[in-house]
Amino acid sequence: MITIALLLIGFVILIKGADLLVDGASFLAYRLKINKMVIGLTIVALGTSLPELFVNIFASVNDNPEIAIGNILGSNTANILLILGLSAAIYPLHVSKGTVWKEIPFCFLATLLLGFMMNDRIIDNDSASFLSRIDGLVLLSFFIIFLYYVFSIAGTPDSLGDGVQIKEIGIFKAIVFIILGLTGLASGGKWIVDGAVWLAKNLKMSESAIGLTIVAFGTSLPELATSIVAVCKKNVEIAVGNVIGSNIFNIFLILGISSLIKPLPLAEGNNSDILVVIIATLLLFISMFTGKKAKIDRWEGIVFVTGYVLYITYLFVFRR
Repeated sequence: MITIALLLIGFVILIKGADLLVDGASFLAYRLKINKMVIGLTIVALGTSLPELFVNIFASVNDNPEIAIGNILGSNTANILLILGLSAAIYPLHVSKGTVWKEIPFCFLATLLLGFMMNDRIIDNDSASFLSRIDGLVLLSFFIIFLYYVFSIAGTPDSLGDGVQIKEIGIFKAIVFIILGLTGLASGGKWIVDGAVWLAKNLKMSESAIGLTIVAFGTSLPELATSIVAVCKKNVEIAVGNVIGSNIFNIFLILGISSLIKPLPLAEGNNSDILVVIIATLLLFISMFTGKKAKIDRWEGIVFVTGYVLYITYLFVFRR
């Protein structure tokens, strides 16, 4: 019971830590005269992926690669099918032309690249399939390319600079927020990984299945909260951009860093999980051309959520 309590507390501390770090870093960047658009597309966007980052760092260091890979694949699936699905069910999501033709295809490319990188046997049957340190460097290179694209669209009509809110907290308080945020992320990340390993052993489930479900859902809570709030305020562009950006960050940045720390082997069933992310991204792209163009309708959101429920059910029943 103590371990479960620490797992739940870990999620709370992890998410709060990310929130404090983003507030503190955003204010300092703003005081340093950094453009709000750049802050929004870097610090704020990274903020919703910080829980996945710290969980993966501890999973890699503690030699729990199945949790690291499961966390990212599960988070990316939840981001599209659950978070965008729920958001669209609340209010139809209009999507900008740039997101339809650039960000979503880029997200699809990231998932395809990950699938090829983790299947070395496609090229050499005698090779073990894993995400190597070289693969990690390649992923981080793609992340730099994505950042270049992000900076290039700053200030364009599709950008979301006006949606970025900077809290006036003062320099001293900002520094304290950053320190507390990093501390919360570190302690929360460790408790989550320890709790996930304990749950896997006691529920007789694989670490991969725990990473794909409980850990992935917990680390996706910032994206869920951000998107739901944005939709309720009718800021639907922020809701969609937040999810797509997070998925790209998760693969290129977080798995890149994780595999640099320690190579990540392909676990049994991971190929089907990668396929689910690919299908989810394809469904998102196809939804842009069904009904009203560049829009996720309510019925499509319900289809997304139904697909997520079926996938999670499959994991608990058949992938224990």
